[in-house]
Amino acid sequence: DVFEQPQHVGHKKIEFHISSDIPAVLQINSEKEEKNGKSLFFKYLCATVEEINNTGFGRIFPAPSSNDKMETEEEDDEIPSEFISRKDLEKNRLSREEMEKFSVFKNYEPGDPNCRVYVKNLAKQVQEKDLKFIFGRYVDFQSEVERNMFDIRLMKEGRMKGQAFIGLPNEKAAAKALKEANGYVLFEKPMVVQFARSARPKQDANDGKRKK
Repeated sequence: DVFEQPQHVGHKKIEFHISSDIPAVLQINSEKEEKNGKSLFFKYLCATVEEINNTGFGRIFPAPSSNDKMETEEEDDEIPSEFISRKDLEKNRLSREEMEKFSVFKNYEPGDPNCRVYVKNLAKQVQEKDLKFIFGRYVDFQSEVERNMFDIRLMKEGRMKGQAFIGLPNEKAAAKALKEANGYVLFEKPMVVQFARSARPKQDANDGKRKK
């Protein structure tokens, strides 16, 4: 009695008369929409994955940018294939910790920078072509000046056996060679690379005599 009682309404029937044949135009449009929907979904999915890879989602450090890879690749591309690549140099080079285990690196000093490097602890089977394969990467052989300045003197006899002097185009090339080739394992022996000592001028001795 408190609540208003709903009035009883008789059942009404709603009928739809739809033909079983769908017009060809509607069917084509529906197929297009379905394809477009799928393509948009895959585009969104690929974009999301690419964004995650670039920004480093879920990682401590982001993935290295393609620019860094291109720089190292471009530098290696400039070096002819007849010389060693940067990757091979790094792969077969001892780390600082490993160098400390070898007596040849004890009290190691790079020396005073100049355009010549001194290499020691070379294996018996090392030849000039092996040193050219390594140190030739620091020379531009298209330049006649640099080509003429590149010089290899490998000592094969006497007390100097297993040592070599290599002349490079400039001090910058020599510094780079020292940094990258020092500790490189050639024929199971790590090379020790230093700046070559420049010979003292004889003028000093003459000056001393004159003073006397």
